[in-house]
Amino acid sequence: METIDHLDRPLHDLRISVTDRCNLRCTYCMPKEIFGRDYHFLPHDQLLTFEEATRISRIFVGLGVRKIRLTGGEPLMRRELENLVAMLGAIDNLEDLSITTNGSFPIKRVRSLKAAGLRRMNVSLDALDDETFTAMNDVNFPVAKVLAWIEASAEVGLNPVKINMVVKRGINEHAILPMAHYFREKGHVLRFIEYMDVGHSNGWRLDDVVTAREIHDLIHAELPLEPLEANYSGEVAERYRYADGSGEIGIIASVSQPFCGACSRARLSADGQLYTCLFAIKGTDLRSLLRGGASDQELRQAVSQVWQKRIDRYSELRSAQTADLPKVEMSYIGG
Repeated sequence: METIDHLDRPLHDLRISVTDRCNLRCTYCMPKEIFGRDYHFLPHDQLLTFEEATRISRIFVGLGVRKIRLTGGEPLMRRELENLVAMLGAIDNLEDLSITTNGSFPIKRVRSLKAAGLRRMNVSLDALDDETFTAMNDVNFPVAKVLAWIEASAEVGLNPVKINMVVKRGINEHAILPMAHYFREKGHVLRFIEYMDVGHSNGWRLDDVVTAREIHDLIHAELPLEPLEANYSGEVAERYRYADGSGEIGIIASVSQPFCGACSRARLSADGQLYTCLFAIKGTDLRSLLRGGASDQELRQAVSQVWQKRIDRYSELRSAQTADLPKVEMSYIGG
């Protein structure tokens, strides 16, 4: 069964933020100036339990969701996350279960996640040189450990491993070609992401955006590219393969080339708020329903009604008029 929103977009994807905490302080997401020692993160009793997250996920799958991705914050900050992976992996008709992580944890977690039922791994990495990468993560975490995590993920079969690189002008655009060369040789899918105006803490400016066209042209001049068809309806990355057949990249152009018209994603925050857009102003409280004795049918009706009324298309409307909207932070809603 498909659930369709007001603009005829189906509900196919669910992103679940399992925590608003992270062990890195990436300047474009959780800058130290805001997320310092005194920052108040969500207390544990406000987070959805694994049982609650699994129950509501079953509702979403019943409404048409086929892909679930676990996000954060940093999802592996949530203790015993493997238990949630196993619970979600047992849901009938769920076709894909993945995670987005910074890859900063012991390698044994790769194996335990795979054993629990994880199917794919997405890893955030913004440069190959430590000077740039440590300046961006702002906690002096080295590149080598992330690369080891990526290779371990491939070795256990969490393929295709996708590497997400956020590109910010004046900070890491010099790393675009080295990243392309490196992951082309490794056979992993590298995805370049335009720097986005999620939340209010990262000081976003349009001038800081390196556009998808610039990224494409830079790579194409040295490593010729050919366009690829989307893997599925609603895929956000524009896919390209290297003309010599040596692999592919993706470019996510949410600022310069909005893809709102095909967006099929719902987002569930760590404390159970349902958001229908990454740039949403407010969510719908599902935790109160879960803890207030709502039946599965009542939950199903609540989710369905939210999606059917959905008209979000922030990136298509982005302008001076949207600049000061009270958007939620990426570390809370998930990327």
